[in-house]
This record gives sequence, C-alpha cells and structure tokens, in this order.
Amino acid sequence: MKRSTARILTTHCGSLPRPKDLLDLMKAKLTGEPYDHDAYGKRVRSAVAETVRKQAESGIDILTDGEQGKPGFFVYVSERLAGFEPGRGPRPAMFGAEVAAFPEYYKQYFSTAMLGASIAPIVPMVCTGPVSYRGQEAGARDIDNLKAALMGLAHEDVFMPAVAPSGVGRNEYYRTEEEYFHAVGRAMHHEYQAIVDAGFLVQIDDPFLTELFSYSSLSAAECRKTAAMYVEAVNHGLQGIPAEKVRYHTCYGINEGPRIHDVPLKDIVDILLQINAGAYSFEAANARHEHEYHVWESVKLPEGKALIPGVITHASNIVEHPELIAERISRYARLVGRENVIAGADCGFSSQATYSTEVHPTVVWAKFQAMAEGARLATRQLW
Repeated sequence: MKRSTARILTTHCGSLPRPKDLLDLMKAKLTGEPYDHDAYGKRVRSAVAETVRKQAESGIDILTDGEQGKPGFFVYVSERLAGFEPGRGPRPAMFGAEVAAFPEYYKQYFSTAMLGASIAPIVPMVCTGPVSYRGQEAGARDIDNLKAALMGLAHEDVFMPAVAPSGVGRNEYYRTEEEYFHAVGRAMHHEYQAIVDAGFLVQIDDPFLTELFSYSSLSAAECRKTAAMYVEAVNHGLQGIPAEKVRYHTCYGINEGPRIHDVPLKDIVDILLQINAGAYSFEAANARHEHEYHVWESVKLPEGKALIPGVITHASNIVEHPELIAERISRYARLVGRENVIAGADCGFSSQATYSTEVHPTVVWAKFQAMAEGARLATRQLW
C-alpha cells in the first residue's frame, strides 16, 4: 500500500455513476429482456476505461474501476456465490429508526433515490444451501478490464472493492449466524485473494457494521457481540492476505438524509481497528461526522496503519472548497501523522446502478478535482 510519504495522496470509495447506454444494457440483462452479450461486455470494458481515465485526469492517485460492471450488492452476490436464492415477500425495511423519525421525507426519498431508483427491482438474497464461490470468471473479467484501463495512465496504486461477509443476504441454512458468516468469509476469500494476486489492493466494503449499531433493536452489549462476530468473519475471509494489501471501508448507507441515528465513531472505533487491514476508510466530511476527528486525540492509530477519512461527501451536490479540504486533511495529519493519511470520500457515488444518482456525475468529477487541489494545499502546509 502506497503511503503519503512525500505528499498527500487521493483516492475514493469505489462506485461511480455508470453511463446511460451501459445502464440500458444492464437493465435489459437484469429484467430478462433480449440484449447483445458481446456488446454488453465491450461496453463494460470501455466504461471502465473511461472512468479510470477520468479519475486520473481529476487528480485521483489511487484508482479503481468505478464498479461499472456491478449493478449493486445483491445482484453481485447472486452472481458470485452459490447457495443463495432470491428472497420471497416484501423487501425488509431500511433504516428503521430514521424512517420512523422522518416518514414523509423517506417516503419521497426512497421513491427517487437509492434502491427505489435502481434500474431493476432489488431482491435481497437468502442463503438456502452450502455457500461456495463461483465468481472466478466474473472476477477475472473485472480484473482484466481494470488492468487494460490502467495502461498508459500515471497512478500511485490501484484498489478493487469486494463485499464483506455481513452484506450478502439472510441466513436460512446454517445452524448459527456465526457459522453462516464464516462460511461466506471462506467463500469470499477466493475473490479477495484474486484481487491481491492481480497486484491490486482489496477494499472490503462493509456499511453493515455501522448499520448494526445505528438501526438494530439489539442491546448495546448484543450489538458489540454481533460486531465481534462480523469482525471475525471478515478476518477469516482475509486469512493469509497481508494487512498492507487491504483497505476496509465502512459508512452509514444513507446518501441524503437527516442521519440523526448514525452511530458515533467513538462507539465503534475499537471494533474498526480489529479488522486486519492496512487502512481504514470512513465518513468524515458530512455534517454528522466532520467533528469526529477529535476521536483520534485519544485513540492511538496502531503502528503501520493508515486512515482514509472522507474529505468530500457523497451526501451533497455542493463542491467542497479546496481550502476546507486541506483543513480536513491537516486535522488528521497532525493527529496521526502526515504519512498515515490518504484523502478520500465519505462513500461511493453510485452504490446501485441508477439513472438518477444523488450527486450528479458532473459534480462528482468537480469534487475529485477539488480534493486533488485540497491535497496539494495540505501538502504545502505539512511538508
């Protein structure tokens, strides 16, 4: 993992808006309509090339494929893991406490955003048999597309996101949740290892850890016990992979919302640091979490670890001023060391394939450019 040894490096969380013509092909595939398989594969490849080039041109140092070939978590899981089938009945409610507090807002929001704006209905998966990995071909294709896109582009490092064991669906087969999550971790290890073997960093995407504390009806003690099991499952999946090849990303899932039930970082930071990762990516730019840099005044970052705080947010179309971004970077650098800070984003900008992303695609690139300028300003201040 490249460190900020001479300057502040920039990255983001992974998902980026997909082009409309790719969304059209993706929608046809998901809904069972006729589509050209070869044209679909070629368009995913060219979309990866386009988004990687735009990242580099916008000043991003640590690049990824923008998840251009992945419609979202649930479809991705169904393609990569055996032992799952579509769930029956209504989709489980999301963000229960938030929705209860602001029902009118969320009725409007879910009709036009997140899962409600996806190109096809999102059906959560249910585990009904032994879990195994079957995504070798799809994973190899993702890796090949990203390698091709990187040719001729200057970059410091490359990462590829993969889902955490806790984000793949509901268990109806294994005797215990612990047994289930460990089985998923073993299966996902194949993907984590393939990404690292390709020469990339693997990013474990896990908004489900914070969701547990923010929205669960469990007691505080039960939440921590469950979280410990989540951590064990992630680390089980990462077994044998050097920590310096791993980034761990957690967030709060809601792109635009009141967010009053988000669990404070101070309540989970000790759990976060138990993940066998070399860097930790988390929300730090939006108005619910910007103050949480103070956590690192009392929490010591373990030796050899790095932070990727969000210095731009996915929850607003306002483009952050470079001077504010530099200030955000410098706060962390002065607390944990300049070499241990990489500038990042709060979350992805299109976790689901949708025609209507919360942050407009043109604004995403402007945010990246502002982050790059902010990193240059911070570098001049810190070196």
